[in-house]
Amino acid sequence: MQPGPRNLITDVPGLQVGNAKNPALKSGTTVLIGAEPFTAAVHVMGGAPGTRETDLLAPDKSVAKVDALVLSGGSAFGLDACSGVSEGLRAQGRGFTLGPAIIPIVPGAILFDLLNGGDKSWTTNPYLELGRAALAAAAPEFALGSHGAGTGATTASLKGGLGSASLVLDNGVTVAALVAANPMGSVTTAGTHHFWAAPFEIEDEFGGLGPDPRAGLGRDLDSAKLRAMRKIMGSPDAALGERANTTIAIVATDADLTKAQSQRLAIAAHDGIGRAVVPAHTPMDGDLVFAVSTNTNDSSDGEAILPDLCHAAALCLSRAIARGIYHAQPEDDDLLPCWQENAAGR
Repeated sequence: MQPGPRNLITDVPGLQVGNAKNPALKSGTTVLIGAEPFTAAVHVMGGAPGTRETDLLAPDKSVAKVDALVLSGGSAFGLDACSGVSEGLRAQGRGFTLGPAIIPIVPGAILFDLLNGGDKSWTTNPYLELGRAALAAAAPEFALGSHGAGTGATTASLKGGLGSASLVLDNGVTVAALVAANPMGSVTTAGTHHFWAAPFEIEDEFGGLGPDPRAGLGRDLDSAKLRAMRKIMGSPDAALGERANTTIAIVATDADLTKAQSQRLAIAAHDGIGRAVVPAHTPMDGDLVFAVSTNTNDSSDGEAILPDLCHAAALCLSRAIARGIYHAQPEDDDLLPCWQENAAGR
């Protein structure tokens, strides 16, 4: 397996990604769309998810395909980005049609970035417009790091971000991941240089430092993120954990998969979070993975290659998380440093 030509989720033919951000708000939105509606499923392993229209993705539900998926900052307010995408798609004539009605199906998930130093004193929810803007920006190429849903993301010790990675299997099937990483846990070992995902890195795609050579790692759960948020709240003892985190992701393939097979892909992809974030899937995170199949590559039997797809999806998601943090950029009034800043001073 090798990365696709872009090393992005848009290496899956037909998929495009759009980002929109508001620098003053320190938040943003990311949308994934396809040339045609696509099969989608979802699996949640975090204890505090925020979602829209995810129930319809269960294998026993009647909706066969969706028009777009949305990842957004903004906590509950960010779910309104899905409305902006829905309005934009409806204006394009895209969606489920029933007589004269056009109804775009746009599930989404959000992360918490309301205590990251940005100006949250809006009078009109800004996320509907961010959703429209992200849809308008959809293209095969898109920026990583402090963009889209990763704009205001943070980890335990560093800025978070938007990441993506891909792999092409020997049979020509493509698997890829897109993630907005905002976890309670850390993406690096103590010292903030070595990524937990380092064993899966390809061609120095997130710095090439390799694994941390020390043993006994993972026992220090200190969080600079929570300390900074408590400082904003003016309370060193505030109970923030249950509301302040989440890693939300999409894994995609062009393999011909059913909804049930896509759900299995989403379940297996969570291994990628567990390998890249320590700790992961906590009661204080809303960790969620969507799985997408464009069903455009029927050269291989989906059921027969599903184990390979699941393995590749987890690898892509680990790499995507590290790439999102690696590409984060410093901005005014950041709560936490970027990986690049810390690496320069090590």
